[in-house]
Amino acid sequence: MLKKILLPTICFILAYGFWLSDDFKEISAGVAIFMFGMLSLEQGFRTFTGGILEKLINKTTSSLWKSLSFGMISTSILQSSSLVSVITISFLSAGLLTLMGGIGIIFGANLGTTTGAWLIAGLGLKIKISAYAMPMLVFGVLLIFQKSKNLNGIGYILVGLGFLFLGIHYMKEGFEAFKETINLAAYAVEGFSGLLLFTLIGALATFVMQSSHATLVLIITALAAQQITYENALALAIGANVGTTITAILGSISANAQGKRLAAAHLAFNLVTGLIAILFIKQLLITVDEISLLTGIREDDYTLKLALFHTLFNIIGVVVMTPLIKPLVQLLERLFKEKKPEIDQPKYLTDSAIDFPETAAKAVLEESLHVYDNAQSILIHALGYKRPEILSTLDLLEVAEEQKKLTRLDIDAAYARSIKGLYSAIVAFISRADFSWQVEQSADLHHLREANQHVVESIKDMKHLQKNMIRYINADDTAMRYAYDQLRSQLAVIIRQLEEIRLTDESDTAILSLDALKLMVKETHESFYLTLNEMMRKGRISPEKGTSLMNDSNYTYSIAMNLIRAAQTLFVTGPKDMAQAVRTIALDDNELQAVSDHHQALESNESISNSIHQEHSRNET
Repeated sequence: MLKKILLPTICFILAYGFWLSDDFKEISAGVAIFMFGMLSLEQGFRTFTGGILEKLINKTTSSLWKSLSFGMISTSILQSSSLVSVITISFLSAGLLTLMGGIGIIFGANLGTTTGAWLIAGLGLKIKISAYAMPMLVFGVLLIFQKSKNLNGIGYILVGLGFLFLGIHYMKEGFEAFKETINLAAYAVEGFSGLLLFTLIGALATFVMQSSHATLVLIITALAAQQITYENALALAIGANVGTTITAILGSISANAQGKRLAAAHLAFNLVTGLIAILFIKQLLITVDEISLLTGIREDDYTLKLALFHTLFNIIGVVVMTPLIKPLVQLLERLFKEKKPEIDQPKYLTDSAIDFPETAAKAVLEESLHVYDNAQSILIHALGYKRPEILSTLDLLEVAEEQKKLTRLDIDAAYARSIKGLYSAIVAFISRADFSWQVEQSADLHHLREANQHVVESIKDMKHLQKNMIRYINADDTAMRYAYDQLRSQLAVIIRQLEEIRLTDESDTAILSLDALKLMVKETHESFYLTLNEMMRKGRISPEKGTSLMNDSNYTYSIAMNLIRAAQTLFVTGPKDMAQAVRTIALDDNELQAVSDHHQALESNESISNSIHQEHSRNET
């Protein structure tokens, strides 16, 4: 409702301003050009936010101080705290960041954004930057039309910088001309009431433009043209700092609980920082004057003093809030709790995670592991075991034999509750990913889609296996019960070993362990067939029951192999080249059959050799 009213209101005010003054038109055009430059700059930097950014975040957020430094440096380079906030929410929602690390980045970003004020006050108003804008626009547009991804990104960055410079120029020229007709400084409000009023105006301006950089440029250019007083400019800067949280709040709407916690932390930091600046405004002004005197800033250079003030109260905010991060995290975790609906919902597939290829791939991986864990629980329950039994060192065949009766699990209901919605969401999320399929993360998404298919197939096979398994285990047929106890204990052992590989093996050794597990499954399956034929030959099992056992043995084999194939994608993490290399060396079905045949041939030769040796020994005797 607010958005429907806000847009027409803004359009009406702008139209009235354009009709009232041509100079207002020039200032508004300057703001629009500047904001378009910000969008182009963000688009350019997004081109380079793939694996490099993930590696940087992994390496630079292991401690709180590293997170603060990363936030400050990245915002200083990108000149967009909004972009850093959106990236941080995306990475946090995808599970690439801890909440404490994300808060550290946001606090650092608030400090990094002060460099923009220094650049504008120190260079933007001192030199004719519009002279540099035109060449940047020309070369930038030329590069945008290139097919190379990197050249395209550089082109957007150049165009963004060109429009930023051009926007600053038009705002500066507009305010210079505007003061000849209307002197806005005449509407200055002094005292504490003026401080609060202009703080509110600064917050509203940033809320409308959704860019504290744009608001600061507007404030600095107006101050340079003496259209606002120094005291009112300071209040506007405080308001701009508070208003910038709107971007993080809007970005968190589609995020999970972690994203909402981060947005709340951002809001808390800016509100506390703004409150400190308002309450201690006189002391801060004295400090600014003292530092200006020491650093050689002229007494009447109010634009540089504004930049110094902006930096100073953000530093105070970081100093005050950093020791409070741990209790803040605990409070936010209590306030924003993960909901547990009856039908399992995606945890990681948020709109914010799809913005970047790396976070999209990571989100799908985490959600796929969520699907795998749910499927594992269904399989364990359907097989008649408890999770602690699977994770223990108990003999699982003995556990199965001690059970008097097996309870039927409604697999269709469990699938609908725990798997179907997640699987559908993963497929839809992958199809929504709008980055080029030439990006390296696209191969990861392809493998992850296949891994989910394998998990879903294992549940469907379990549904077929459960019918006869319940029937014969709860019956009095000793031979059939023992055969089905063997089948379900075999699957339970596979689940146990997969969990051990997941928890203990590194990526480069996991694939070898999984190949060994594949071979074991195949050999166990073939050994069961031989045992089954022997039981039918001796009349312990009828041909009809034997046929059912053969089919169910195939289902058991299919479940085991599908779980292992899924694990080959889900458990092999790490660098992309390593993951690709280990997938390449994984045994396919033909290679697996060849290894199995070779093992059988060795065993056969060993058996023949033993027989010959025994016969030779008897002859000698």
